[in-house]
Amino acid sequence: MSESDLMFRPAGELAAMVRGGELSSAELVQASLERIEELNPQVNAFVDVDEQGALATAEQVRPGDERPFAGVPIAIKNNRAVRGLRLTYGCALLREHVAGHDDAIVRRVREAGFVIVGTTTLPEFAIMPVSEARLFGPTRNPWDLQRTPGGSSGGAGAAVAAGMVPVAQGSDGGGSIRIPAACCGLVGLKASRGRISPAPRLGDSRLSVDGVLTRTVAETAAILDVLAGYELGDATWAPAPQRPFAVVAGEPPVTIAGGPRAGGLRVAATTVSPNPDARLEEPCAAAVADAARLLGSLGHEVIEVDPPWQRPGLSDLVGRVFAIDVAHSIVSAGLLSGREPSQQDVEPLSWAVYSLARATSALEGQEAVIRLQALARELIAFLDPYDALLTPALAQRPLPLGTLDATAPEPMRTFTRSGLFTPFTPIVNALGLPAISLPLYAGEDGLPTAVQLVGRPLGEGNLLALGAQLEDACPWAERRSPVARELQA
Repeated sequence: MSESDLMFRPAGELAAMVRGGELSSAELVQASLERIEELNPQVNAFVDVDEQGALATAEQVRPGDERPFAGVPIAIKNNRAVRGLRLTYGCALLREHVAGHDDAIVRRVREAGFVIVGTTTLPEFAIMPVSEARLFGPTRNPWDLQRTPGGSSGGAGAAVAAGMVPVAQGSDGGGSIRIPAACCGLVGLKASRGRISPAPRLGDSRLSVDGVLTRTVAETAAILDVLAGYELGDATWAPAPQRPFAVVAGEPPVTIAGGPRAGGLRVAATTVSPNPDARLEEPCAAAVADAARLLGSLGHEVIEVDPPWQRPGLSDLVGRVFAIDVAHSIVSAGLLSGREPSQQDVEPLSWAVYSLARATSALEGQEAVIRLQALARELIAFLDPYDALLTPALAQRPLPLGTLDATAPEPMRTFTRSGLFTPFTPIVNALGLPAISLPLYAGEDGLPTAVQLVGRPLGEGNLLALGAQLEDACPWAERRSPVARELQA
């Protein structure tokens, strides 16, 4: 196996090679670092690269190491604390802030044996579905360098799609793992609310949950097993699964809602957007139709539905709750920097969202949360007769760079415009359901075209099993972005 192929091998396979002495962790990490050095100038996926620390950690990994991902390189999104590395949230206010601790997610990554090679780019405070922070400049999609890799985990998606790392950590507060997965031809799971702890930043989270971007469903399942679970002091958490996700993902999905025949699932499907102003591009609609036919060929019953989610003011309601969460991040940034954030410290969109949250009284904020919870309960009840929901992952193909400008004079217009690109993802965060973006197809232009599957409450295992079944029927893991192919050549 050539060094250029290593970063495209599954993380578990790489760990097995290190465990068996076929190659050393130092060799594997060095291959990752060399690809980062070669490709990052054109892709701009990394904030910091910790070459010295990564190689020192890799040298400590020995053959026989039983940790599930011992010696495998990984990157961390730059809104999660990694001890000794800068933590910026994509904002100049924290340009030089160095984290003095590891987030729980980072600690679990280390405990699983991963070697952190660096941190990846994101839009300021993870607000936008593109990754073009003023602090970093635009991150580019390895499938088309003039297009976005998505956001907010755009650097993570670009790094994996370019083959700089085999997997990368991300976070998803409105689609921020699923969007870059869709743009970059990767697998992106948003786990159920409470499945992965937000410690020590929060006791729980209304919208956001951490995860990874990978090439295969099996990798995503195996990594979920090491990331999930209670952390001391969590206010709420999801109960542990009865069996490991990696095991369940390797088995046929099991109907809960009652399929038409043994083994068949009842899958609802829709291309009706929660945002009535969003217009679905033809390749995104075609992907859903193709996926529905594929599901049917696998023995599942696919039923077209019209979810009751086109509600007046729904986008504003989700946006207001999201703004409150963003304000928490900006307040945290101020505390870390030692001073109150000012309009000069942040991008215009960040300040507009922060101002919206500050103008919302505590009572109004709680009212928004209660209204959103009531809507969530109604929508989950609507979906209860089904084992999964099939939707487009995005309404549009990966946008050209500069389409969404967080520094524009009227930044909230940019925020509204971003919702036309990603209307199918934020609602799932509000529902707290698991959802996965799968890169089943590619357009005539070669750009990845993904669908989203939404699972039942706490139903990651069955969702992953269904995703693995689709992957087996329509494999995608061997596809290479043009940037990756050029380096291999």
